[in-house]
Amino acid sequence: MRRTSGAAGTTGGTAGGGAIGRRGLAAAAAGLVAAMAAAGGAGAAPRRGGGGQPQEVPAGGGGAAGNTGFRGMWLATVTNRDWPSRPGLTAAQQRTELLALLDAAVRRKLNAVIFQVRPTADALWPSPYEPWAQCLTGVQGRDPGWDPLGTAVSEAHARGLELHAWFNPYRVATHADRTRLTADHPARRNPDWALAYGGKLYYNPGLPEVRRFVVDAMLDAVGRYAVDGVHFDDYFYPYPVAGQTFADEAAFREHGGGFPDRAAWRRDNIDLLVRDTRERIAEVRPAARFGVSPFGVWRNAATDPQGSDTRAGVQTYDDLHADTRKWARENWIDYIAPQLYWHIGNAAADYRTLTAWWAKAVRGTGTDLYLGEALYKCGDSAQPAAWQDPAELSRHLTLAAGHPEVGGHAYFAAKEVVADRSGAMARVVADHYGTA
Repeated sequence: MRRTSGAAGTTGGTAGGGAIGRRGLAAAAAGLVAAMAAAGGAGAAPRRGGGGQPQEVPAGGGGAAGNTGFRGMWLATVTNRDWPSRPGLTAAQQRTELLALLDAAVRRKLNAVIFQVRPTADALWPSPYEPWAQCLTGVQGRDPGWDPLGTAVSEAHARGLELHAWFNPYRVATHADRTRLTADHPARRNPDWALAYGGKLYYNPGLPEVRRFVVDAMLDAVGRYAVDGVHFDDYFYPYPVAGQTFADEAAFREHGGGFPDRAAWRRDNIDLLVRDTRERIAEVRPAARFGVSPFGVWRNAATDPQGSDTRAGVQTYDDLHADTRKWARENWIDYIAPQLYWHIGNAAADYRTLTAWWAKAVRGTGTDLYLGEALYKCGDSAQPAAWQDPAELSRHLTLAAGHPEVGGHAYFAAKEVVADRSGAMARVVADHYGTA
């Protein structure tokens, strides 16, 4: 998930699937979660997690989203954005914090949690493909002593919440030092698989063996656990970094025959990832829904007449090589949740304009539309004046209600669902979720 500047519609720091430069540091998160726990936020009686084994609870165990509209909360784990509050907590402390966040979702009358389970080519379950996630213990590959994903699925379902497993397909690390990966990490055992770019490491989407591997690694979790959804965020090819080149020339020479240029080949690589993932989900857990939450602008109208009347500095089709509109129109995904992280009236990317554009894009396709909401901007003094008004987010939902294609909303992110520094989330609940 990538944050966007309120004024220019260009990318800023990351949001949810992103880099270290976030506001809301781990210390602040620790205080929030500790306060929830002290207030009895842990909620329901403990239940045994999945233990890495297939669960008997059927997909759709939460069930609520299909009945009252999608009301999702992203729960980011990369760099300990939302959870755990810091690496190295005991298993019991981590579990208490996680349950407190699930309980916060219930209190806010949400019905789905989008849980980041593969933040940096590592895993929040006992994966045979990749090491344990560094965010848990502070040391990549170290067993945390429990099964976070298995627990999240069972505890979410016990609370009537859907649990969507959120994967980042190609990000390997938020740094570029391969020696900091575990000795047996796939990116070290296969050094030609990964490329350094913008101070980070990424798997090369242009290699068929990489695509097979990442789909296998992700679908391992889907086969083991009764997840209600499989979720990708906005990271496909990396966001552009000025003055740097993503060095996939060799892969293009080997695999790019028949394409007019490297951009078309790259888009086909991501198309293949999406279609392969959909096919595998249908084989492994057909009840699970497949969704993507892309950056909110497919293309600007100045670039393509079919694009939106926006002037965004990033276009997913051109810069991330992700033809998100095509995926929705071809019904390759079950839902799309574009990150509309701008206020109503934004000069470069107006929430009103983008809501109407996405509603038209999915009309008649069978692909559900949920709108990604920038709760993290609400009450942030660094944001434009619109975000200082606690009613801004509620106005988003009122506006969206005029478009029958909009089937719900998702809020970035869990930490802000708890803190609600401006009261914007409480206002949404009071204005729109009061009878749920």
